[in-house]
Amino acid sequence: MSRPSFIKSRYNSFRFAFKGLSAVFRSEPNMHLHVLASIVVLVMAYRFEVTRVEWCLLILCIGMVWVAEIFNTSIETLTDLVSPEHNIWAGKTKDLAAGAVLMAAITAVAVGLFVFIPYWISYVNIEL
Repeated sequence: MSRPSFIKSRYNSFRFAFKGLSAVFRSEPNMHLHVLASIVVLVMAYRFEVTRVEWCLLILCIGMVWVAEIFNTSIETLTDLVSPEHNIWAGKTKDLAAGAVLMAAITAVAVGLFVFIPYWISYVNIEL
């Protein structure tokens, strides 16, 4: 049996990765919240004309939260597969994964506040 060509194997890698992204968007309600929050942040960043560095920080934070949610979903799925019955260690594993998402989100909110508060203050002062 011959190995698939380089191009075919790269194509399959991307196809599987997009299948995974599609699965998390379909199955996780929290991912919908992350997408909504991301859109709000990106619209505000555009509206306030944030600096290049601020754009980078915001995009990195958005990516960090999305990646954390995807890892959380994969850990929960795998945990459910290997331990379908109630198990204290399985529960702890899932709690730790959820905690990682929470920490990523808290960090993203902190960065967002540091970036946007000066713009909000300036906007409110101009409007008054």
